Amino acid sequence: MKMTKIKIKTDCGNSPKREFLKKFNIAFPDGDTDFIIQHISENIRWEMVGHKTLTGKDEILKELDEGKKLAMAEFELSTIITHGKEGSASGQFTLENGKTFAFCDVYKFKGTKSIIEEMQSFVIETK
Repeated sequence: MKMTKIKIKTDCGNSPKREFLKKFNIAFPDGDTDFIIQHISENIRWEMVGHKTLTGKDEILKELDEGKKLAMAEFELSTIITHGKEGSASGQFTLENGKTFAFCDVYKFKGTKSIIEEMQSFVIETK
């Protein structure tokens, strides 16, 4: 299995939530579904704007399994912002077929813990 080239352009410094979102985002191209599932709430809601909305861990796990079929060549994380119970991450990724996408994910955390209860993903093809 070919490894995805990962670039991180943001410095998470001493912010635990920013560091968590960095790890959470890297878990997608790494195929680390265990990490993702451990850090989402049972009743999570994931809206992929203009595409579909998933609810609950079972639907997310099914989507992650489907996503493993897409071979990602490169993943770049450009920006992570957090404040209180909210955060966001943006960057771009390129599939093995050469298609490149820009993304921005907005997160809502369950309390002050590193458990995500809501995700909203904006993804557009750039080339």
